[in-house]
Amino acid sequence: MIGSRPVRLAVVLLASALVLPAVPAVASREVKLEILSGRPDKITGGDALVHVEAPDAHVRVTLNGKDVSSVFSEDEDGLTGLVGGLRLGSNVLRAEAGGRRTTLDVRNYPRQGPVFSGPHEQPFVCETAQFTIPVIGGTLGAPLDADCTVKPRVDYFYRTTAGAFVKWPAGSTSYPADLAKTDAGDPFIVRMETGSANRAVVQTTMLHDPLREATPTPARRSSSWNGRAIFTLGGGCAGGWHRSGSTTGGVIDPFLLGRGYALMSSSLNVFGQNCNDLTAAESAMMTKEFFVEHYGKPAFTVGFGCSGGSYQAHQITDNYPGIFDGIIVGCSFPEVGFGTISFISDSWLLDSYFDKSSLAWTQEQKRKVAGFATYATLPSMAVSANRIDPRRNCDLVPAAQRYDPASNPHGVRCDVFDHAINTYGVDPSTGFVRRPLDNVGVQYGLGVLKSGVITPAQFLDLNEHIGGFDADANLVSKRTVADPQAVRTAYRTGRLTNGGGGLKDVPIIDYRAYFDTQSYGDIHVRYHTFSVRARLEKANGTSANQVSLLEDARYGLFSTDSPLLQHAIDSMDRWLTVLHADGTARPRIEKILAARPSELVEGCRGPSGFIAEPLNRDPSSRCEQLFPSASFPREVAGAGVAADIIKCKLRAPVRSDYPGFTDAQWSRLRTIFPGGVCDWSKPGIGQQPLAGTWQSFN
Repeated sequence: MIGSRPVRLAVVLLASALVLPAVPAVASREVKLEILSGRPDKITGGDALVHVEAPDAHVRVTLNGKDVSSVFSEDEDGLTGLVGGLRLGSNVLRAEAGGRRTTLDVRNYPRQGPVFSGPHEQPFVCETAQFTIPVIGGTLGAPLDADCTVKPRVDYFYRTTAGAFVKWPAGSTSYPADLAKTDAGDPFIVRMETGSANRAVVQTTMLHDPLREATPTPARRSSSWNGRAIFTLGGGCAGGWHRSGSTTGGVIDPFLLGRGYALMSSSLNVFGQNCNDLTAAESAMMTKEFFVEHYGKPAFTVGFGCSGGSYQAHQITDNYPGIFDGIIVGCSFPEVGFGTISFISDSWLLDSYFDKSSLAWTQEQKRKVAGFATYATLPSMAVSANRIDPRRNCDLVPAAQRYDPASNPHGVRCDVFDHAINTYGVDPSTGFVRRPLDNVGVQYGLGVLKSGVITPAQFLDLNEHIGGFDADANLVSKRTVADPQAVRTAYRTGRLTNGGGGLKDVPIIDYRAYFDTQSYGDIHVRYHTFSVRARLEKANGTSANQVSLLEDARYGLFSTDSPLLQHAIDSMDRWLTVLHADGTARPRIEKILAARPSELVEGCRGPSGFIAEPLNRDPSSRCEQLFPSASFPREVAGAGVAADIIKCKLRAPVRSDYPGFTDAQWSRLRTIFPGGVCDWSKPGIGQQPLAGTWQSFN
């Protein structure tokens, strides 16, 4: 349980001799080698935490023929050691004992990357001098090199009885009078380590009492750490390119630290600083490697984030499984490139059309065409769509290097698509990134036409003049046509979250604070949770590993002050603890379902308490009545809630679908859609399964 002492983990005993006492109860019949700090084919920085199991303790370990046995010490079930000196590229690790031996191929990459995300973006602005050190104050100062490397540092701070974090008194040999206690009764003292990986600032925190215990290592763990880790993932997107970042996803949460968790994050795991899920996945992998090499492997690591943090949690887990063992997401979207971009780009088109339309539209008609719970969401989303414009959010790039179609057509383009150029590639006809954005055949407002909310004249005028975007995100009269290769790439590589990769094998808790009816028009609307659920069901036949929790906005979007989110965290701990102890051979989904805590029940918190019921958009359900999930432009146009069709297949319109149309209006409809209208009953053009996990774009 949370707050209890650590689960059974390998605790290494210090030893300098090669010949160590055997541990017969756990000795392996064979010699086994395991990299604890990451995948053997994706190690970074020249070192790796290695574990050996052998038939006896007379073990000899070599790296590329050189004896490295002296770095290993005995633990509960073998030997563990931090092996350094890996050369870039291929390495051979070998262990021999009792006449048996085994080898492991290890591939090492630079600490600054890249590993699988492809060539580094350029230019790249180091923001270490703007990176303020949490609680301690001051900044990290100028970087040590062009890769934004910072000088490693360790800081301590503590929680006061007044509920504040303050810097630990330098040189103190006694506890401050206002030192608080943790849930487990330990002194609430936090060790924070700062370093570098993948051109980002990396930070970790955990409870540790420097007056009572020696510096923690993989061989000597802090007794206050509960053995689990939370990886915090920061939000945003606009402006998330060409920069190292000036903050992490947060490593000083009092609830999580008070429960005994270790926290970790990276400045490139904040999407407002790096709106690229590939680089985020790579940074998460390297940050976790950094943590394990310093403190040992956690029993499990939970991805934890809201908004842009939810993009990361979903895409990293599905496309690069093993980094996170479970995820808790809030204010969630399925991914950035489609669940968000199609949503906001359609809003931009609609808002622009309504502004210039010669027809009379009521605000309520506009709202219902968009599908949102409140009209304010439409113009608000139109503003958010600037992240597809290569000229916006580019202030960090020197003016002389920025793209301008007239004066600098080959300059740096700052948008969500160009930031993913390693995945999508370059369109040789334009020299720009291939874009998977499309609205050909989309019948905006179709649902409300059929219900009589808008007239045939309004429907036809809207679809005739809605237009699209050119490669520079200028509004143009023609519909946007996606690059077919980019569409296929998006599906095959997981840029559109499939749900059938790693997501099918982990517990998922989707917590949502209801923001659909905010007066300013918030982007974090509820239907996105159902998009993820629909994709899980399409890919796997079930979404039983996803549990949704819903409440009002009194605690903000994603705050551990919320008792419901605290319940989610406690439940995930119990869920993963039981799941990891299940050594049976039954299917993974059965294990996940069996391990789910009985007290983790889907539902919402209403005015009179928690309502346990499926959250499934059933209009008769109490939760749906309290927190209507509303809709979105393409669902009103006939698409499914999965929102997973990038470019729809077309079919000829059928006149019976348009009751009340005159002959002239029917003729005009066919003129507006000369190639046909979207057939949402069929898979999209180029739609296909994920080609596999752990794909590389080098």
